Amino acid sequence: MSEIVKQDFSEVLTQIQLSKQKAYKQVNTVLIELYIEIGKYISLKCVKENWGKSVVQELADFIKLQDPTIKGFTARSIWRMKQFYETYNTNEKLSPLVTQISWTNHLLILSASKSDEEREFYIMTSIKERYSKRELERQISSGLFQRTMLANKKLSTVVKELPQDTKNVFRDSYALEFLGLPKEHSEKDLQQGLVSSLKDFILEIGKEFCFMGQEYKVQVGDTDFNIDLLFYHRNLQCMVAFELKIDDFKPSYLGQLEFYLEALDRDVKKEYENPSIGILLCRKKNEEIVEYALSRSLSPTVISEYETKLIPKKVLQDKLDELYLQFERND
Repeated sequence: MSEIVKQDFSEVLTQIQLSKQKAYKQVNTVLIELYIEIGKYISLKCVKENWGKSVVQELADFIKLQDPTIKGFTARSIWRMKQFYETYNTNEKLSPLVTQISWTNHLLILSASKSDEEREFYIMTSIKERYSKRELERQISSGLFQRTMLANKKLSTVVKELPQDTKNVFRDSYALEFLGLPKEHSEKDLQQGLVSSLKDFILEIGKEFCFMGQEYKVQVGDTDFNIDLLFYHRNLQCMVAFELKIDDFKPSYLGQLEFYLEALDRDVKKEYENPSIGILLCRKKNEEIVEYALSRSLSPTVISEYETKLIPKKVLQDKLDELYLQFERND
């Protein structure tokens, strides 16, 4: 089969897949609207005619008897439709959005959320990230809302600041396994815990990053040193070294990282690869600092290109802040 024919066939396949997605959205919209109307009807009957759970059970039995092919209208399901209607009926912000996620996800949010703010958070995030049931369950179980509020950050802010081509791989970010360190810990425990969580985050959010090693050994002079995290960036075709310091920023840290980059370029880099990049993360009076270390031989144009394809500083700062807060809460 020629490449031209393959391309033509792929176009037809794409049209089919897009139509399936469109059909699913339309069916989901109709279903959610139906559930809202049934919920509204039951809610009014409860107020005006004192309908209760026993009457709703009779209704469910009636539907099943009259049309056994109809599924999903048990007494419990109908009662949840009532709850759904009463929860969002007066919410002008969310009412137009409820048809954009599945009923299954709505049930998860209704069951797990304790406030309007939490429900809004998970609905908006589910729409933006297109969470499946499994993904949403993971996010809720990991306490995404509580952690985001604890860090006083909005997830949407972080997502907006990601490069356009990384948004789709952000689905399972913020469901990371956090430090889980023992109550009694040393600075080394903290360092290792932060580095491990940072590694997972980078691999989740940065689809171009390939993991090369943790505490990657390089030689500077006659002394061996360990780089906290080393990745290879496929798009930039270069190594990216991450160094995490748990104390205040010092200019010497950048100098140390530059030595590491020189060692990488001298001993590890292939001839066809670009000069290595260093990213330093540390704290300064409870503020997270992210600095790049780049080869002096790079032109301003190339440096600008590098920075647009790396994880933005603000995203790394927010994540580091979240990791510190999580650790302090576990302390």
